[in-house]
Amino acid sequence: MSVPQLTLRAARNLHLSAQGLLLKPRRCTKSTDVVAAINRMSLLQIDTINIVARSPYLVLFSRLGQYPQNWLDDALLNGDLMEYWAHEACFLPRKDFSLIRHRMLNPENMGWKYRPEWMVEHAEEIEKLLAYIEHNGPVRSADFEHPRKGASGWWEWKPHKKHLEGLFTAGKVMVIERRNFQRVYDLTSRVLPHWNDDLHLIHQHDAEQQMLENSARSLGIFRPEWLADYYRLKKISLKPLLAKWQENGSAMLVNVEGIGEMWLHCDQFPLLAQAEKNTLRATHTAVLSPFDPVVWDRKRAETLFNFSYRLECYTPAQKRKYGYFVLPLLHQGGIVGRIDAKMHRKIEELEIISLYLEDGIKPSQSLIKSLHTAFTEFAHWQGAKQIRLGNIPAAFASSWGEGWEISQGSA
Repeated sequence: MSVPQLTLRAARNLHLSAQGLLLKPRRCTKSTDVVAAINRMSLLQIDTINIVARSPYLVLFSRLGQYPQNWLDDALLNGDLMEYWAHEACFLPRKDFSLIRHRMLNPENMGWKYRPEWMVEHAEEIEKLLAYIEHNGPVRSADFEHPRKGASGWWEWKPHKKHLEGLFTAGKVMVIERRNFQRVYDLTSRVLPHWNDDLHLIHQHDAEQQMLENSARSLGIFRPEWLADYYRLKKISLKPLLAKWQENGSAMLVNVEGIGEMWLHCDQFPLLAQAEKNTLRATHTAVLSPFDPVVWDRKRAETLFNFSYRLECYTPAQKRKYGYFVLPLLHQGGIVGRIDAKMHRKIEELEIISLYLEDGIKPSQSLIKSLHTAFTEFAHWQGAKQIRLGNIPAAFASSWGEGWEISQGSA
């Protein structure tokens, strides 16, 4: 059978389809859509920066549109989700506990996320902490005082925070909810009383095979070297796995313009005919998080979208090219630009400090209109009543002026 030939545009759209970003949402969001979206992505990376809405909430907004942010909190509290180290710190479906349990049982392999020497040195105190949780219920690190002040950093965390983070990585405690985005920990044995490692543990090899399957499904179309990064897997042998997928119909080879040989996951097979004819359309325009799965692998984003991105919040201000917390802009199948933005919550204003278009992107009336709608919805969802504009291209400034008010009916 001949290998299907796809344009780069078609490949991008197949990837966006897998991620839930191909089409603009057409109905009101339901609370169950939050978990469904995370299942589709496999993972939802957590980041605490709140210059605009925190990343996990934004990633969901990009796919679902207007939704109450507490729905994500509720999904964790209700036990539909869990937290653990996956790509980085992530929300993932609670049912996937079995996939990452082997990591918990070998925390020494988790690098900086686990300090064996600390856990050994403070073993007696840590045992007392576990006993405290058992008798008194869930805790936050904020429940314990810091014995001294010091410079910021992991090693300047107060001891109980280090204890809890170590216990979390070792799977002794789990995050059962977040209060004001602070983790609340309880004993794993109480959260999952029926779990038994002797009965339920999946061997690391088998768990990683499933992780790779999840990665392929969530990417939709992929090069082999993109798979391992999704769950941060190491020393993975992909050739036999890809051959197995090809044999059982889980994936097939395609040839993509400008990239070459790629693999298409079977969930996207129904769209292949449209993709081959280059009639698969993307209608969605959205503001993306820097930690969105579409762009978190910077090399993949550059290969697939010709989008070069660097997070500059940790770069000295004078050395930044675009800004502190810059958000990619998705428009009808392409990443067309980026904005440096800040939400001023006290005055209910979204400030777009700068807007940059990618090379070769022209400010058409369609793009100007679509971004106006996307920014309005983005701001309204965060409770803004107005948008203030800074450094933006002249074509946008002539259409938008210095900003605009947001009506109550903008949702």
